[in-house]
Amino acid sequence: MHTVNELSSILDKLASDDKFRAHLQSDPVGALAALGITLSPQDVPEDICLPSKAELVSERTELLHQVESTQTMIPFLLSGMLAAA
Repeated sequence: MHTVNELSSILDKLASDDKFRAHLQSDPVGALAALGITLSPQDVPEDICLPSKAELVSERTELLHQVESTQTMIPFLLSGMLAAA
């Protein structure tokens, strides 16, 4: 489990870093491992669909309030289902 600051950092990277977004899209386990976050391959959604940068910026605060750990946040973000938040 990671801190709110670490979760915030991931959201910031997703909202602004195209290279990180591309790496996360193609290799979520490896991209997160580079940040020191372990994600089990079985937790990766079959279809990865990252939310847009604009969605992440507008929903950032709400996401941080609703999702308390990277273990639940990362698969949720990879699914692109911000509307479910």
